[in-house]
Amino acid sequence: MDKGEPIPDVTLADENGPVPLRSLVGGWAIVYFYPKDDTSGCTREAQDFTALASEFEAAGIQVVGVSRDSVASHGRFATKYDLRTRLLSDESGAASDAFGVWVEKSMYGRKYMGLERSTFLFDAQGLLVQSWRKVKVPGHAQAVLAAAKTGGEAGPARPLR
Repeated sequence: MDKGEPIPDVTLADENGPVPLRSLVGGWAIVYFYPKDDTSGCTREAQDFTALASEFEAAGIQVVGVSRDSVASHGRFATKYDLRTRLLSDESGAASDAFGVWVEKSMYGRKYMGLERSTFLFDAQGLLVQSWRKVKVPGHAQAVLAAAKTGGEAGPARPLR
């Protein structure tokens, strides 16, 4: 996805049923993709976003995490770590494809397809303001919060609620 593109018209799921990503339009939103529930890096990232949940909420910014794990897996993951970030299931891979985060990866010389840890910041009109690819977890949630509060890396400051 490129800066200025609209949030993809895909529907994911959570414990309450279908969730169209376009339902995030109307307020600033962060969509972060992570490879797998209950793995070390993904757990740390979700905990970091949870630790800042009240700051995101106070600024009127919705945060959703997305992986290809099932809704049931997300439920267990959220309960185990007391996560306050909404987790959406992309079992079909529609969102992963639309965002371009389903990529070829390599581990120990073996190539395979997998989810690239990535984060996307959308403005109230649902347009992409900033994206982060190949995310390194330490400090990432804080950097995203800072960017969201200022309207993106190069954007003007925006009023907070």
